[in-house]
Amino acid sequence: MKTDGILNQVPTIGRALVRQTARDAVADKLTTLIAMGMLRPGDELPSERELAHVLNVSRETVRGAIQNLAAKGFVEVSQGSRSRVADVDLSHLPVTIAAPSAIDRYDLEAVHGARMLVELDVVRQAVARIGEDTIAKLETLLEAQQAAGSDTMRFLICDREFHLEIYRAAGNPLLIDFVIDLYGYLMDQRRQAMARSGATADSYADHVEIVEALKRRDEVAVVDAFRRHLTRIYETTQDAAARRPAFLREKA
Repeated sequence: MKTDGILNQVPTIGRALVRQTARDAVADKLTTLIAMGMLRPGDELPSERELAHVLNVSRETVRGAIQNLAAKGFVEVSQGSRSRVADVDLSHLPVTIAAPSAIDRYDLEAVHGARMLVELDVVRQAVARIGEDTIAKLETLLEAQQAAGSDTMRFLICDREFHLEIYRAAGNPLLIDFVIDLYGYLMDQRRQAMARSGATADSYADHVEIVEALKRRDEVAVVDAFRRHLTRIYETTQDAAARRPAFLREKA
């Protein structure tokens, strides 16, 4: 099976396997999305065709991955309907370096400050190293984001792949893992923020600007565009957190 492209650097849960089939890599990627709260209990999974397009694999590979997750009880498969995320809590599993529950213990200001410091440097390094194949993947992911429209879950799945492709271009695996963990911060609030009218369109416009600057290899423009994008994420997450009921904010 073809395992190059978007899957050859996919983080594995627990780092237990050095070599994986494409099916196992996709299963781990979907497990990560559940662990970080991007996919929640009861959510319908995107279609096999959509997942195959975003993850750059065949539909048969996606089907095998879903069967793998169903066997573990992570998803529920029903004949004639979409597969759904099962009532399971995987927040204790590490996404890269830490579990989502560990990252979420920090406050928004601290995480935003870390993203501005570390992520912008990772992006700066990526500008000089990014290849045409990665640019092509980013453009494909832009198409998928546009097709997702206002569907928050589908947009966020594409969004994560978009960010990961840029991070990986930097070539420093430790920094990449760190910024991926930061990316997953307060995913419940991110979903709420992205569900607001115009949010996916705004994020898509940011991504288009980033890709255009990457194509020009314009480091200053890329970093500036990413800075504006991270500021938008910070402000919308802050707003979503403020809108949560008081008793939920106290639990967080």
